[in-house]
Amino acid sequence: MSNRDPAAGLRLAIRIDDPTLAARLADILGQIPELRIAGADEASDLVLSAADASEHGFDLTPRERDVIALLAEGLSNKAIGQRLGISPDTAKFHVGRLIDKLDATGRTDAVAHAARRGIIHL
Repeated sequence: MSNRDPAAGLRLAIRIDDPTLAARLADILGQIPELRIAGADEASDLVLSAADASEHGFDLTPRERDVIALLAEGLSNKAIGQRLGISPDTAKFHVGRLIDKLDATGRTDAVAHAARRGIIHL
């Protein structure tokens, strides 16, 4: 049970490495009457963090971003390899890593997951 005064509103801490983005979010979220942005040394009720994406494997390398874009075009491993100047086996490796990172069941599902997460735009 919290000793916090409910009339004080919800305190939100923003923990994002990009100071410009953090400031923009604080400005936008600070306009909500029931929400108060917590200071760096202040306790909070919720934490908004951009670090979560990499912890869950959604951070893709530039090469993986190239591969997922080509997957979205429906290219085979052989065609992906030709487009990127890599072997079909290397393309297959990248596709497999993407499927794992995006927790997908296959190529099409990986594209769908990437689109939902804003990694690619269809």
